[in-house]
Amino acid sequence: MKLSPLALVLAFPLSAGVLPRANAQAMSDTKMQSPSQQDAPADEMRPPDSDRSSDTFAKKGKAAFPPKPAATSAQMLPLNPRDRVVQMLNRFGYGPRPGDVDRVLAMGADKWFEQQLNPASLKDAALDSKLRDYPTVNMTPALAAQVYPFVTQVDMVTEGKMPYPTDPLDNAVMEVQVAKRVANKTHRDADGKVIAKPELSEAENAAKKQREKERATQLAAQLLVLPRNQRMAAIVKLPVEDRIDLTRNGNLTGDQHNLLTSGFTAHEREAFNAMSGETNSAYFLRDELAQARILRDIMTERQLEQVMTNFWFNHFNVYMPKDGDQWYTASYEREVIRKHALGKFGDLLLATAQSPAMMVYLDNYLSIGPDSLANGVDPRNPDAKRGGRGLNENYGREVMELHTLSVNGGYSQGDVTALSAILTGWGVDRVNQGGGFAFDYKRHEPGPKYWLGYRINEDGTATKIAASEMPKQSFGPSDQVATPESIKQGITALKILAASPQTAHFVSQMLAQYFIADTPPPAMVARLEKTYASTGGDIKEMLRTIAHSPEFNSRLYFHNKVKTPEEFIASVFRATATTPDNPGQLSNSIRDLGEPLYNKLEPTGYYLTADIWMNSNALKERLNFSYNLTTGRYGSQKFDAPKLLAIGLMTPSGSGQIMPTSTQSALPATPTPGAKRVGYEASAQEAAPTPPHRALAPW
Repeated sequence: MKLSPLALVLAFPLSAGVLPRANAQAMSDTKMQSPSQQDAPADEMRPPDSDRSSDTFAKKGKAAFPPKPAATSAQMLPLNPRDRVVQMLNRFGYGPRPGDVDRVLAMGADKWFEQQLNPASLKDAALDSKLRDYPTVNMTPALAAQVYPFVTQVDMVTEGKMPYPTDPLDNAVMEVQVAKRVANKTHRDADGKVIAKPELSEAENAAKKQREKERATQLAAQLLVLPRNQRMAAIVKLPVEDRIDLTRNGNLTGDQHNLLTSGFTAHEREAFNAMSGETNSAYFLRDELAQARILRDIMTERQLEQVMTNFWFNHFNVYMPKDGDQWYTASYEREVIRKHALGKFGDLLLATAQSPAMMVYLDNYLSIGPDSLANGVDPRNPDAKRGGRGLNENYGREVMELHTLSVNGGYSQGDVTALSAILTGWGVDRVNQGGGFAFDYKRHEPGPKYWLGYRINEDGTATKIAASEMPKQSFGPSDQVATPESIKQGITALKILAASPQTAHFVSQMLAQYFIADTPPPAMVARLEKTYASTGGDIKEMLRTIAHSPEFNSRLYFHNKVKTPEEFIASVFRATATTPDNPGQLSNSIRDLGEPLYNKLEPTGYYLTADIWMNSNALKERLNFSYNLTTGRYGSQKFDAPKLLAIGLMTPSGSGQIMPTSTQSALPATPTPGAKRVGYEASAQEAAPTPPHRALAPW
């Protein structure tokens, strides 16, 4: 395979620009493990300790390079105005589009940054129009559960244990799902032996598929003569078998499908899609959310909001394929993460704690106080018998280890158990139907808790306790009975976590790692800690501290970060002004490059330091992506080389071959002795003048 110069330019800047999302486990001073864990494979879950009731997934970060020596005055040279704009667009966005550098330079980098801190002031019409094709992104969890039910729900309807939905569209979907489930169900004889289904030959299968296509085409022709607003009502009235033939994937051509569904409402389109899949078609939700995310990365004018949404989602990670999180993840990203991405850290922490997505992912909705009413304990009834249910410590552990204090945050196993008791009752209403967050006081462990040096009462009042006065047992049987007001105990605990100096350090360390360097400068971290403490964890103010810091604006930390697969693909499309015509293909490419969106099982989020993405296989895959994109072999995606010529990004060579306007940054420069760099060296930037229209290089 002969790579074009443009493919090389697109692939090699993977090590030169937009930095990866920060990962808490990459910071050696905040995420340490025992020697036995240090050699464990990166993707293995850490086995539970003997005194744990939950698993945790912390991983040790490994330094990709030797420690960097103290910065010299020469290395800390400030960026010139143009390079500062490039730094802003790369770090606080997914890279510049053609003309962006000149536009921001004209308006002023600081003014652009302040606009980005207030995303509501920025119009996003092009993106909004594109996202209309992805209605599940704005679905409520309850509606998603109705349109995309689980197999278990379909089985319950099939067996008469659950009624059919009352909504006509949802009922039509369920009828199709039940019919498919019955057809695929294993049947047994009186002795319990499986009755083998007759297998069709290859010719018979082909003939059957052809009959289905012909029937689908016939039905579509009949429906297309109807007014658009009457077509779905007619589909709902069709016999179930006809509905299956009409909607099954592949039975209609793309043009037929688009013509038929062009006038559908969002709910109608989702019902049609739900009927087209197999029995469990909830994967549509994950596919659409991933596609909408890469579209936002590429197209949104609110670049900083999107960067921070992705950053915090990775920090407060949930795994979408797990149970009801298939329904909850879209609203979790929309109403919890994006809504608070530029707010106060404490508000974000509380919102994640009261999210059904987090409660399901880390199993807190299953946790029950050992002395709770739900476990049969009632001090008002001397004859009450205790049940065998108890705490689930998953969330109580991870909220301290991964979300706030860090693994070295000064807490004990007893604190994990106590916080888990404090948070009993925090769960989900009607979890199998997409219900919202709920506090069930009957499941709450009653009485005061001794945790992290505090006594926290049921009403949420907290008193600092000296270590010598802390009881051996952090909670236990009580003559109190939990009430709906007992939720205040958990709210107080989360506020204590958010206000902790250890949390301030951990969050500051992550932000500095994300926006400055894999090994964050201690002075930068200290400045961020001070901002966190003085503003109550105001994320905007912390970002301002970064943007105006000498480190962010120095050549030492310019072009020193490695792209993640998501950032790499988004920046390629932005830099080449390529319209993302096939976001499904882009989502698949991100998956193939090692970062499947919404699909990270471990609560750590993705392990995103340079050494993870800089290896021979990753380079090969990125080269393949760049080659396929620039040579017209990337699915149905159009790559418009003539447009790049017109806007000055590329020029024809003497032989007529299309060449990048500037290839200065296509290959790594000679390393500067003693300086830690990832990718292009700042020395190369200092030695070479910045050419005009340099959109491919400054990543």
